Amino acid sequence: MKVLFVASVYRHLTAFHIPFMEYFQKEGYEVYAAGIGDEDKAILEAHNISCIDIPFSRSPFSSDNVKAYKQLKKLFKEMKFDLVHVHTPVAAFLTRAAFRKSDYGKILYTAHGFHFFKGAPLQNWLIYYPLERLAARWTDHLITINEEDYNNAKKFLPAHKVSLTHGVGVEPSKIELTEEEKRELKASLNLRKDSIVISYVAELNDNKNHIFLFNNWKEIKAVTPQYELLVIGTGEKEAELKRIVAERDLKDIHFLGFRRDVPKLLKITDIVCLLSLREGLPKSLIEAMLEGIPCIVSNIRGARDLINFNINGYVVDLNDAKGLKSSFLHVTSLVKNSEAIKANIMQSEKYTLKNILKEYFLIYKRIMNEK
Repeated sequence: MKVLFVASVYRHLTAFHIPFMEYFQKEGYEVYAAGIGDEDKAILEAHNISCIDIPFSRSPFSSDNVKAYKQLKKLFKEMKFDLVHVHTPVAAFLTRAAFRKSDYGKILYTAHGFHFFKGAPLQNWLIYYPLERLAARWTDHLITINEEDYNNAKKFLPAHKVSLTHGVGVEPSKIELTEEEKRELKASLNLRKDSIVISYVAELNDNKNHIFLFNNWKEIKAVTPQYELLVIGTGEKEAELKRIVAERDLKDIHFLGFRRDVPKLLKITDIVCLLSLREGLPKSLIEAMLEGIPCIVSNIRGARDLINFNINGYVVDLNDAKGLKSSFLHVTSLVKNSEAIKANIMQSEKYTLKNILKEYFLIYKRIMNEK
């Protein structure tokens, strides 16, 4: 018995799906992964997952995707998979297209956030909506992780072929730091002892919208000088964002790059901020909620599914500078509020890996038993 997990890059699979792969290994399946990325390929192989390099491009117009499609067609002729679980939009489309005439196995797609959504650019609707509608014909089951995507999916698939889950699962952190260890960690990051730490955990690209916070940082700092910002992640906009910080002389912004110790960094974090233009169901926010950390987020699908105004954070309309500054002014009241922390943690429990695995196992079993 064989199962194949597919994503545009192996990093997506290492970040979210190793527990699901391990489930199939325990059930006696041979587990394969398809994507690109040497470092994360090694991580998957260390888990006894066989990797198949497929040259996906995130751009639907790249010629690399023609090569990827041909390799996938060849793969499905040579190997029979009982289940193919696809992720990320372009890789998911190509894989379903290549698999569509297969007379063996089932194909499942988890949409981590459709590129078409309320407020999305028109070109997203013109490109991605028709592709998803077409690929739905070749999909045995589609999993969504927020209400808006769930409702959209039911427009091109029967309701019994669409599921809504609580994300991909987040493990509660087992890390515990003493007060002395927290002081040492803050010192190692050049943070002041009395700082109020804001963490922004996201890839550095246009979608994650760091610039919105940077544009208002001086005014936010003027009201609360103790604020210090940790920018955690790398990406194509890194050099540009660092240049903006330097040119505008924005104080107390620390670029940490890509980190594998985010759970540890959250132990010294007071507030988590994510002002993206588009999200599915942000893992970074769920990790913050499990720690009882209040969040300031943009008013988009996925983020507003998680954050309740003045209970576990604040939701800010896109480009609402006044609302952003007001949120940072008032969020400090939630930072040490024991009732707010307790409510935040309780609300986050349904998004834990333990609960999500149960949701997925039921879906897997139902699909595999369908004729």
